[in-house]
Amino acid sequence: MLYLKQANNEDIEKEWLFQRSIPADENGFINDYPDISREDFNNALDTIIAQSRGEKLPEGYVPQTVYYLWDDDTIVGTFHFRHYLCESLIEGSGHIGYYIAPGYRGKNYGTKGLELLIDEIRDSVREEEIYLRVNRDNPASLHVMLNNGGYIHHEDEHSYFVRIKK
Repeated sequence: MLYLKQANNEDIEKEWLFQRSIPADENGFINDYPDISREDFNNALDTIIAQSRGEKLPEGYVPQTVYYLWDDDTIVGTFHFRHYLCESLIEGSGHIGYYIAPGYRGKNYGTKGLELLIDEIRDSVREEEIYLRVNRDNPASLHVMLNNGGYIHHEDEHSYFVRIKK
């Protein structure tokens, strides 16, 4: 069964192993914790959870909730939901960033995970649309967004800026 679950202390071992496996930057998804030690992940997870409540935020950041995408008892991806947009997010990464582990790509996990997240956050998004950005050289991720009702709002030389109506 496929489901989303917020980052939490009960699943810390699997969350840590998954988080440390994500490259620092892949297709525009930034991971602040590549190769993090188990001990350091304890503190990082406390911060991740606090930031979902608007606490421990660096200057200029907005609250963000980290969800892990589970297929039964295996984490296959992560989705980050930024609760509202500041100027840098409007023309930047938008409300949502996500990463699907390489072994699970091309198997509909991205599309289903984004659908689950949109259902979860739809009513809490302040804006009229959900904002996303994808690198132009990542057509698979663009298709995930389009499959979830997204449309290309505008583009620049590096990115497509996608919107999904709530």
